[in-house]
Amino acid sequence: MFVKITTSGSRQYVKLVEAFRDEAGVSRQRVVATLGRLEAVQAGGSNSLVNGLLRAAGKPTLDEGTGETTFAPARSVGDTWLLTALWKELGFADAFRRVLRNRRSFDAERLLRVMVFNRLCDPESKRGILRWLEGALVPEVPAESVTHQHLLRTMDTLMDCADALEATLATLLRPLLDQELSIVFYDLTTIRAEGSTEMSEELRRFGLSKEGDIARQVMLGVVQTADGLPIHHEVFAGNTGETTTLIPTIEKVLARYPIKRVVLVADRGLLSLDNLEAVSQIRIGAQPLEFILAVPGRRYSEFDTVLAPFHEGQCKAATEEIVSEHAWQGHRLIVAHRPDLAAELGAARDARIAELETDAARWAGKLDGQEAGQLYRGRKLSDAGTTARFYKAVSDAHLANIIRVDLSSAEFTYDIDERALAHARMMDGKLLLVTNMPDHTPVEIVARYKALADIERGFRVLKSEIEIAPVYHRLPERIRAHAFICFLALVLYRVLRMRLKASDQRLSPERALEIARRIQYHQITLHRQQTATGLTSLSTEQRNLFDAIDLPEPAVKKL
Repeated sequence: MFVKITTSGSRQYVKLVEAFRDEAGVSRQRVVATLGRLEAVQAGGSNSLVNGLLRAAGKPTLDEGTGETTFAPARSVGDTWLLTALWKELGFADAFRRVLRNRRSFDAERLLRVMVFNRLCDPESKRGILRWLEGALVPEVPAESVTHQHLLRTMDTLMDCADALEATLATLLRPLLDQELSIVFYDLTTIRAEGSTEMSEELRRFGLSKEGDIARQVMLGVVQTADGLPIHHEVFAGNTGETTTLIPTIEKVLARYPIKRVVLVADRGLLSLDNLEAVSQIRIGAQPLEFILAVPGRRYSEFDTVLAPFHEGQCKAATEEIVSEHAWQGHRLIVAHRPDLAAELGAARDARIAELETDAARWAGKLDGQEAGQLYRGRKLSDAGTTARFYKAVSDAHLANIIRVDLSSAEFTYDIDERALAHARMMDGKLLLVTNMPDHTPVEIVARYKALADIERGFRVLKSEIEIAPVYHRLPERIRAHAFICFLALVLYRVLRMRLKASDQRLSPERALEIARRIQYHQITLHRQQTATGLTSLSTEQRNLFDAIDLPEPAVKKL
């Protein structure tokens, strides 16, 4: 079929002509449609020609068919493209598919990918994922293939293959670790759970949450490297004691990561004398496990005799942070003292004590006045009521160990425990660490421990950006699957952060995903037929982002 210009008298016409062979096999031509006079086509530009073709096909012209042009809702794709590229580059796509294939009649790896990406892009419940996909496009995953039932079945599949998945993940993460020296950080947090039903092997137990109240919860332990890369997680019942989780977790890490040297760094809540003895017995080959454990100094009065000479001789006159080393039960006791922090804590405590004593003096004066017959506005005070009120105020200020309220006395009375106050002042601004590392200086030990704040930031990411809590699942295996999905999201988050940091980008992962999210997928339909799809033109900022993290830019042909 071709366009032909014919002449009739003084006028020229544009015609659509079809070439064919007749019954004898002779080449012939026939006019399919007359598109108009040549001068009219030239004056009207391409629109005139297109309108003629549309009329020939029996469809509305461009002018007549304006209402036939439709635009599908734009869908964000830049952030999911970025995460897909990172997912594949880390080897997750192929490795997880090998573990999960032939387990179900659907692609469990791609559905796992959807759930992990959702935690980073717009964390929702499993039903909320379907709403998210109305405005987001995950590369290689048709939205119609994602159903609520398939998502739940994928979670069940994850736990059917839990050991294989965790072993595969460990294999994929090993190249990112320092094989000569791996500093391992371990901490535990509480994850609130909803629901009132009771299940067999229940994980949702009532316990003391990190927020300080009693809540139904599960406990999540996470192991990270010094670079902040999560390498292992464990889910425990909500009433599990912190100290009982340390040893089994570290043993699993050592079994999965055959590295030459491991240094365990853990916070105050995980150190007890029993735990210290158990940790000391762990061996990596012929070598003992090395550790840096923070000491809850206020719990052990035996540290007073160790710290008193150091405090009197060096801390009182110090103007900058000082670090010292002492011997304690066959281990190195490292003590760091910050004068600025000590002064701040001491001043705040003294202010609280002064405020409480002012209140106590006012209430005592009123009680004495009442006994002398004086009249006051408001309710009459009683010694018992004043004692209870003052004790609550002292407890709320966390000063019950210093301000001793006599609850058994018939009269309102209290006193200041000067020894406890002196002990608190001595501990202000001090960090106590127990370690068995032989080749690190005290300053290096302190620096290693202070990096533990990074894992705490990891927990904040889990609870804020990834929104691991509250947990709405009730089945223990689905709770574990939910934790695994969130853990994978944390791995992607940290790897993205490491890449941004390595390229000297000052962007957070959240900001990077926000920038990429503005890249949208568009679909235009003309005359009830899909004729065009495309992506938002990338800005300089978006191109620089993909270049900085060394990932390919989005391409519509690969969606």
